[in-house]
Amino acid sequence: MPKIRSTKTTTPSSSLSFYYHDSPAWQILAWSEDVGILKWMLYIIVLFSLFIRCCVALWGYSGYNTPPKYGDYEAQRHWMELTLHVPIDQWYYYDLDWWGLDYPPLTAYVSWICGKIGSAIEPKWFTLDESRGHESPDNKVFMRMTVLISEYIIYVPAVYVFVKWYYRKSTQKEQLLYFFLIVMQPSLILIDHGHFQYNSIMLGLTIWAINCYSYGYYVIGSIFFCLALCFKQMALYYALPVFFYLLGICARDKKVGLNLFLKLGITVIVTLGILFFPFLSSISDLQQAMIRIFPLYRGLWEDKVANFWCALNIVVKLREIFQIHVLAKISLLATLLFSSFPSYITFCLSYYSHQPSLSLYTLSAVSMAFFLFSFQVHEKSILLPLMPITLLIGDGEWEKSKMVMWINSVGLFSLYPLLKKDELAIPYFVLFILYNWFFSSSLSSTLFLQSTAFTTLFSSKLSAIAAVLPLSTYMPIILFHMLELFLPPPQRYPDVYVVGNVVFCAGWFGVIYLGLVKWHLERLRQLERERVTDTKKVD
Repeated sequence: MPKIRSTKTTTPSSSLSFYYHDSPAWQILAWSEDVGILKWMLYIIVLFSLFIRCCVALWGYSGYNTPPKYGDYEAQRHWMELTLHVPIDQWYYYDLDWWGLDYPPLTAYVSWICGKIGSAIEPKWFTLDESRGHESPDNKVFMRMTVLISEYIIYVPAVYVFVKWYYRKSTQKEQLLYFFLIVMQPSLILIDHGHFQYNSIMLGLTIWAINCYSYGYYVIGSIFFCLALCFKQMALYYALPVFFYLLGICARDKKVGLNLFLKLGITVIVTLGILFFPFLSSISDLQQAMIRIFPLYRGLWEDKVANFWCALNIVVKLREIFQIHVLAKISLLATLLFSSFPSYITFCLSYYSHQPSLSLYTLSAVSMAFFLFSFQVHEKSILLPLMPITLLIGDGEWEKSKMVMWINSVGLFSLYPLLKKDELAIPYFVLFILYNWFFSSSLSSTLFLQSTAFTTLFSSKLSAIAAVLPLSTYMPIILFHMLELFLPPPQRYPDVYVVGNVVFCAGWFGVIYLGLVKWHLERLRQLERERVTDTKKVD
């Protein structure tokens, strides 16, 4: 694509990393400013992101034409069928062998709404039991549209409000670039609109909670976060930072803190009580819902996921050595251990800071710890740490313009085995290349970003090591795909490429987690220095 010349300066301001300078996305925004259509670029960005999602939706999905049980597409369709025809107190009991409901109640309520609308269009789509495995073209269009509409009602507006507040000191052009980068995150697009899920609803509700906390609407923010938890239980990845953030807010002001604490407690109890009300008629109904929502019997992870336990299992056969309940306790202890320190820093930040806001760094660190060490982790769960990391795309404090692009690339690569199984390899390659090219000025800058990202994560003293780091991420990814294309795996090790992907990505996720912990250590030292200074001023 030829560079678009501008009569005005196209250099990003100091708040925007030089990494975006001369990138196609920045040049297009600069050109739109020159010709006087910058105010329309928000709508163009939204339409372009919608176009990309529609293109991905034309490809395969989880379980496409693969009887007898199909996949996630059939699970979502079946829940619409189930909630339409089965009494509400039987939702968590009905035919558990055929995609029994295993998400919290809000998912079921949304499925009921979608099923009502869909059955009004064509009742055969959701006939109880008889519609199992239904994959007609018109039903696919309807199902895809439910994902699109829900994302553009909940997730996209939440991102826009976040960008307008968090990057309020940036120029309009920079805000548009940040918004563009976030809504074009390739992993979320491929999982929701390719593989087929509704992760954008849970992530969008979480971002709305962050927005409310940022404006001081703690009660409303807590309602949004409870809704996120009741849509997908994986929102628990964010629960510790949210809890300690709000606890710090309450503890900071003793006069109103207790009152706020009680308000928040009542808000959480009432919100959860309303959502779970149909299942509170008996202890057994509530217990059944909890068993389905937290299925410990499924094991430590599903398929092959790029986390610590799955990578360790290559050498130490955990499932053969330990029983499931023992593994559950070990993973719980490890998760609490690795998420406690960042959560403590969040408490300190909200307690001592004059203008506290929920730290995206802590959300990133804790959710990454949950992904690496918690129980029953899916490949798709990487979307949870990727969300707050991606929101930091323009944060100059951590040079996010390099870090976020690199982490998103590693996260997307970790999803490749799943996407390939769903016949989404071509959309994967297209979005991988498009995302890295569209927001960087050249291939060399894309390869260079990992070395600068590593230096930013740890120390400029490691620049000698960082100089060769492009060879340790992007080049292995390219080599991996070339080998897989031209060299079939040996019959003795049919999963060698998948296992290689797990070890490679789990290693880098561990490095990213350590980098986030390093940031928290530095922030703790800064807090101590500020406290010492404040004490001296008082004296």
